Amino acid sequence: MQSIGKSVIAATAMAVLIVGLAACEKKEGPGERAGKDIDKTIDKIGQQVEQAGREIQDAASGNKK
Repeated sequence: MQSIGKSVIAATAMAVLIVGLAACEKKEGPGERAGKDIDKTIDKIGQQVEQAGREIQDAASGNKK
């Protein structure tokens, strides 16, 4: 489970860097808007995966919220 979380974090970091490079342009086209939407979705998925991983670890160790 940890490798999935690390992969998501790495993908999110790469997406942030790509968005940073794309932000240098003045006009935003449909491709850039779609890219931003994808980045937001990846961020949300990453957060959900991390939360699920924490919940699984808590359940495995007998800790409850």
